[in-house]
Amino acid sequence: MSRSKLLIRKHFDEMSFVNSNIESFNNFIEKELQNIIEENKEIEPTITPHNIDEFKIRLDKIRVTKPEITEADGAKRNIYPVEARLRKLSYSVPVFMEISAHINGVQRESFETQIASMPIMLKSKMCHLNKMSRQELIQHGEDPDDSGGYFIINGTEKAIISIEDLAPNRFLVEESSTGTSEFIGKIFSERVSFKIPHILERPKDGIFYLTFTRVKKIPLIIIIKALGLTKDEEIMKMVSSDRQFDDVLVNLYEFADVKNQEDAIDYIAKRIGITQSKEIRLDRTKEILDKYLLPHHGVTPENRMIKAYNLCKMVKRFILVSNDEIPVDDKDHYMNKRLKLSGELLADLFRTNLKTLIQDMLYNFQRIVKRGKFPSIRSCIRDKLLTARMYSSLATGVWVGGRKGISQRLQRTNYLDTLSHLQRVVSPLSTSQENFAARELHATHLGRLCPIETPEGTNIGLRKNLALLASVSRDADRDEIIKSLKNIGLRPAGI
Repeated sequence: MSRSKLLIRKHFDEMSFVNSNIESFNNFIEKELQNIIEENKEIEPTITPHNIDEFKIRLDKIRVTKPEITEADGAKRNIYPVEARLRKLSYSVPVFMEISAHINGVQRESFETQIASMPIMLKSKMCHLNKMSRQELIQHGEDPDDSGGYFIINGTEKAIISIEDLAPNRFLVEESSTGTSEFIGKIFSERVSFKIPHILERPKDGIFYLTFTRVKKIPLIIIIKALGLTKDEEIMKMVSSDRQFDDVLVNLYEFADVKNQEDAIDYIAKRIGITQSKEIRLDRTKEILDKYLLPHHGVTPENRMIKAYNLCKMVKRFILVSNDEIPVDDKDHYMNKRLKLSGELLADLFRTNLKTLIQDMLYNFQRIVKRGKFPSIRSCIRDKLLTARMYSSLATGVWVGGRKGISQRLQRTNYLDTLSHLQRVVSPLSTSQENFAARELHATHLGRLCPIETPEGTNIGLRKNLALLASVSRDADRDEIIKSLKNIGLRPAGI
């Protein structure tokens, strides 16, 4: 046997074709579920019993068990995929969460309850088939060469299709085909469940304008000053410490009369149409800047200076591209793309539906409080609500955000067809528009995406497949990277 064949055989002894998807799902179960709970840790009802000053509901640890089934007589036992297929059942695990109620800072009740049944991916860590030998798989009625990486919903095998999208939190400058600005800079700032587009442009008047959410075309220098970086000399230094840009000088001169942070915040408030008293104007504008301006850098007042520094660096990149000193960014370069695998997609689904469950729990609690009673939190939770909503999305393929076709019936025409379906990557771009550049084969697809396998017709180039030996790495934890860099001697500049 040649060395190359031996290497490939050894690779597939340890890895499967869908290994990246399985790892993504494992990460969702082990880490993301608890992170989502931490995001919604404390809940305060707006209506509380009349003799209580402070009432909080706290969500604590979440855990999942192995797949099981509850029979008609109430008996619980393990279920294997073959039984789920034959009996038209869902292959799922119960999800338990610790919930506690606190009155005036004192714990009133604490309990663990089932909040949902979570569909489980075959061959993942929570699956009974994980780490079974070929002989054991045959004994349990499974094909030993089946790769897993899919779900069983009401007896139907469902695959979650990976989504290809532009990388969030990455500033890209490109030539503009419309409007008065020759170039346009874009960044999609993503934090938890929401993604906010920011657009930087410079029309013929030479002034830099920033647009995000309801804040439309505000001069960038004003926003930088509103964030606390008020001295013109400091702004110029943060844009570039080794040279002066005439474009920045023009902007600084234009708004030289705005000398302090309060004037800059008030200027923004008036531009976006906040007409209340000055104090309310300032507070509301500060809240908008904290929550919706580059939220991936943080949403507290302490993060304002970091945001100001990043806006200065964005201006520098915009000017360098405008002056042809560096090339425009290529949106179709795979460095500027990210794949959302099953773990991330299920995290989005669980996060949205957990908020629905919390709202339903609060509604039930407050409805009973209005009658003059003080209910137990346990009686306010409908465990079937979260389950039904998740199963509905997996069964129909309609995901949060209105995306369709995320979950599809697994194709079983032949073995190669199944592998192809499990490695599919779909672009969210419209199939009815040309988008020639997005459909073309890019040099960076080499080794990552198959150059041949794409359908004819309107989907050509938008529906792709991962290369056979491709693996998808997970997002690195930002705090861990910064900690590692500091450990080897890196020191933050200017902060």
